[in-house]
Amino acid sequence: MQYVSIYRVQLMKTGTFPIESKMIKSPDMAAAACRGFITHEYGGYMPDREVLGVIWLNTKNVMVGAEVVSIGSVNASIAHPREVFKSGILHNASSFIVFHNHPSGDTRPSEEDVKVTRRLSEAGELIGIELMDHIILGEGHKSLKAEGHL
Repeated sequence: MQYVSIYRVQLMKTGTFPIESKMIKSPDMAAAACRGFITHEYGGYMPDREVLGVIWLNTKNVMVGAEVVSIGSVNASIAHPREVFKSGILHNASSFIVFHNHPSGDTRPSEEDVKVTRRLSEAGELIGIELMDHIILGEGHKSLKAEGHL
């Protein structure tokens, strides 16, 4: 007789972070939420490597969760849709905002940033979780949606 493993996938709350409003109404509000989350996760500072994270939203654009998906190097972070969408499905999210920081402070999107944005947008369309924006944090912030990349 052979046996097959049984698994249960669960979502576990690991903490909270302070924010002015859980409802996201603009790219500036999205950037503030992303910056608040990442600095909370890194002890009040921006990390010295690229960190890619996601904020999950419900149908009313209210934040229902946030997580760090990938920690990269000084100038790169890996983001594959399978890692990004794992918790979004468990959150019952209807949309999301992906973000990452540029340790250099320069918020101009790289060619790879634009490619990742389009790939996540296409994957989101396929599974029914819409990409609302991709925010780059540095000395300020940049919205790839406002820049016309979404």
